[in-house]
Amino acid sequence: MKNISAQTLHSHVVAMILKANKIIRDDVLEAFKNAQAKESTPVAKEIFRQLLENAEYAATSGLPLCQDTGLAVFFVEYGEDVRIEGGSLHDVLTKATIEAYDKGFLRKSACNPFTRKNTGDNTPAMIHTDLVPGETLRIRYMAKGGGSENMSRATMLTPSQGWKGIRDFVVQRMAEAGPNPCPPTIVGVGVGGTFDMAPILAKQALFRPIPVSHPDPEIAAREQELTEAINALGVGPMGLGGNTTCLAVKMEVMPCHIASLPVAVNVQCHSSRHGEVIL
Repeated sequence: MKNISAQTLHSHVVAMILKANKIIRDDVLEAFKNAQAKESTPVAKEIFRQLLENAEYAATSGLPLCQDTGLAVFFVEYGEDVRIEGGSLHDVLTKATIEAYDKGFLRKSACNPFTRKNTGDNTPAMIHTDLVPGETLRIRYMAKGGGSENMSRATMLTPSQGWKGIRDFVVQRMAEAGPNPCPPTIVGVGVGGTFDMAPILAKQALFRPIPVSHPDPEIAAREQELTEAINALGVGPMGLGGNTTCLAVKMEVMPCHIASLPVAVNVQCHSSRHGEVIL
C-alpha cells in the first residue's frame, strides 16, 4: 500500500494548474513554428508570429495564455493500492482548483446553467476517475474553455454509415465551427463505446502529444486523413484563411454495440492547456 498525503497531492495539483495555464507545451510551440513555415499567406504567418509572441509573454510575465482559463477537467488513474491520507481525492482536487484559480488570477467561469450566477471559485471541477491496478496515482488536467468546448458534438451513426459517415461528421463539424474554437485546433475524436463513452474518448484523445500518432497504423492513417480534410477547409489560423486549420486529429476507439456507431468530436483551442501529475 502506498500512502500519499493530501497536502502533498494538493500542492502538486495547484502547481500543475498554474503551469498549464501559463506555459504552453513544447509540442504545441513546435507545431506553431512548423505551421508558420508552411503557411502561404502573410496573414496566416503573422497570426502564428502573434501566437508565439503570446506564448513567450505568458511564460515571462506569469499571465495566463488566454483570458478564458476554462473549467478544470481532471482524468484520474487511481491505483488500487494507493491511499490518500488526510483527505479524499475529490476534496483535494476541488480545493486545489479553488486555490490555483485564485492564486493565479485565473478567470472563474463556472456558473449555474439556469440563473447564470457564477459559483465564485471555478468549481465544481469535472472529475473522471478510473480505478486501476498498482501503487500509482496519475492525474491529468485540462483547462477547457467555452469557445472550443461549445464546438464539440456527439452523434449516433448507423453501422452502415461506417468510416464515410464518421469522416463526414467530423469534417462537417469543423467546417461549421469555423473560427469559433480559435484555430488552429487540436481535434479529439472518440469512436465506439456507448453514447456517454464516445465523448470521454474524444476528450482523452486530446492529451496525446501532437507528434504522436495512434499506435494502430490503420487508426493513425485515419487521423492523418481527417487532419488533411479539415485543413483543406481553408479556415486557417484564427479563421483568417490559410493552410492550418487543425494542428492534429487524435482518435481513440473502443468496441461498440452491433447496432450502434457512437461518434464524438471534442475540440481544443490552439493553446491546448494540459498538465500531468504522477505520484
